[in-house]
Amino acid sequence: MAENDFDFPQDLRDAQVQLHQAHADLTSQLAGLPWSVEPMKGWTTDPEHTRGYRSERPDSPGWTQDEQDAVATLRARALELSITVSTHPFWTTVDRGEVVAARMALKHAHEKPAAEAA
Repeated sequence: MAENDFDFPQDLRDAQVQLHQAHADLTSQLAGLPWSVEPMKGWTTDPEHTRGYRSERPDSPGWTQDEQDAVATLRARALELSITVSTHPFWTTVDRGEVVAARMALKHAHEKPAAEAA
């Protein structure tokens, strides 16, 4: 079955778009935070002992409680949407051998113009 042959219900399409957004929001939030949740001293490795690769981390002040709460909220939302998408009744209508193709098509369904997707 071709990628555009799947007739995804609108609520499933919407949940997938929301899942993409939740992952993007979480990635953005994490990118702006210190590398360690807990305050931790930084380090620099000696390339002589690490096969020529130097690894460095600055001191980490850790995350504030607000930052931890924000990340937990975003992770919970992404998990909730993942469950919504993966357990949607639509999947019971897809032939067993085409589930992976349908799942991949759904992940990219939002990239198509609305007229083409309908």
